Amino acid sequence: MKALVYKGPGEKAWEERPKPTILKPTDALVKVIKTTICGSDLHILKGDVPEVISGRVLGHEGVGIVEETGSAVSNFKKGDHVMISCITSCGKCAYCKKGMYSHCENGGWILGHLIDGTQAEYVRIPFADNSLYGIPEGMDEEALVMLSDILPTGFECGVLNGRVSPGDTVAIVGAGPVGLAALLTAQFYTPAEIIMIDKDDNRLAIAKKFGATRTINSAKLDAKDEIMNLTANKGVDCAIEAVGVPATFELCESIIAPGGHIANIGVHGRSVDLHMETLWSQNITITTRLVDTVTTPMLLKIVQAKKLDPMQLITHRFKLSEIIKAYDVFAHADKEKALKVIMTCD
Repeated sequence: MKALVYKGPGEKAWEERPKPTILKPTDALVKVIKTTICGSDLHILKGDVPEVISGRVLGHEGVGIVEETGSAVSNFKKGDHVMISCITSCGKCAYCKKGMYSHCENGGWILGHLIDGTQAEYVRIPFADNSLYGIPEGMDEEALVMLSDILPTGFECGVLNGRVSPGDTVAIVGAGPVGLAALLTAQFYTPAEIIMIDKDDNRLAIAKKFGATRTINSAKLDAKDEIMNLTANKGVDCAIEAVGVPATFELCESIIAPGGHIANIGVHGRSVDLHMETLWSQNITITTRLVDTVTTPMLLKIVQAKKLDPMQLITHRFKLSEIIKAYDVFAHADKEKALKVIMTCD
């Protein structure tokens, strides 16, 4: 089969690889129909995730058709259309029993990280019964690729961890796909204000279209001053960090109101300064999280009921064989006006 292979920091290749096989009774082999690229894939390519070894097939999102199942798989059979979760869950360990699938003792975020992933013509899915979702008839497969990762990530790591509540003032720092996913799902809780902060006017315009009440271009304005002016110098109830660089996390620290929540989503490859000299007395809660995908079944129902439209996050489409071009577009999202890219197997 063909696959996108990580070759070390800054290097990748579309090349021939052995087709994966069933290794354990709980595995399924899935023929990939559609997949995408995640911001964490770009972090891997920058060298921010050192556990990823040279030779790893990247990718952890997608939809496909079950090609083969191990003898212990009972929920799926050959020919089933399935959505692949970015998180692999055994369903039996202590962390899984807590609903913390991201720290599954036998799984977690392993696809495209510790084992070969979905940016390929075929992928092996461990613990298939707990790590795949059947696609209801009539649902759009491209929309469901957005449910593999970014929608539950924005919702769980941003909105739920940030304790967004009715009437809150929320600031989301970073209007990329995950930040926009947080914007879409924050509206479940009717906050009074959702302020989107980014340096890209195109993404800010999209955020406004998606429901942001205000936008701030931090390349043109002092975002902290703007937030304080908008909130009578109180700050925001919830600040969601959706970039993963020191400057954006420190911005969240500077704009949070007493009693507020800072919810980190971004993948950080460098240390950040924690300003305890100003935060120690402010009753602030800071949360970190890797998506657990515990909300995926709920989000699937909301999408099926047409109460949430993930399709609006997709801006570019490619053949899977054009994945190098797709990476170039995604890596230059500001110039290309890209959000999520979809790649379809030839």
